[in-house]
Amino acid sequence: MIILGSQLLNTPVMGLQTGSELARTKRAIIDPATLTIIAYEVDGPLLSQKPSLIRLVDIREISDMGLIVDSSDEFVSPSDVIKLHEVYQLHFLLLGMSVLDEQRRKLGKIIDYTIETLGFTVQQLTVKRPLLQSFTDTELLIHRQQIIEINNEAIVIQADAKLTEPTLEQVGGSYVNPFRKTNTASLIE
Repeated sequence: MIILGSQLLNTPVMGLQTGSELARTKRAIIDPATLTIIAYEVDGPLLSQKPSLIRLVDIREISDMGLIVDSSDEFVSPSDVIKLHEVYQLHFLLLGMSVLDEQRRKLGKIIDYTIETLGFTVQQLTVKRPLLQSFTDTELLIHRQQIIEINNEAIVIQADAKLTEPTLEQVGGSYVNPFRKTNTASLIE
């Protein structure tokens, strides 16, 4: 299933043991090397340690009620898991990041993204165009395959996608429409 990343922000984290809301998601912890969400930073009055994170492997289900976990024991500190701590220390924020083309021209800023819920990888970026460019198109959708580079300041994408031209092949014994043929001299022979 593909959903918008903004749908999982400020989402309740529900506990199966108590059946109540344990916390709410604040922001996604995204690994910039793979553009994969590995955890969510959460906030709530019942949390004893700040900051607290919920890893995606500890989420049992995503439902209309929110993210469902077994209990409040699933919340971890960033320093509890080494890989999680390394990514958390990067403070990588995808929302608001600039998007540039290969010639380093600014295309806009990221306002949202879509993720597929099977692996929680970012599939598309929604980019809001600058004011002068927004007269022709207000938003761009950038697929993850167009991304060339991710650095601290911006995401660099391919300016033009290389489209393959369709080739026309004639099948033996097929009907040829003489009115669609561009070379009329060959029809006279």
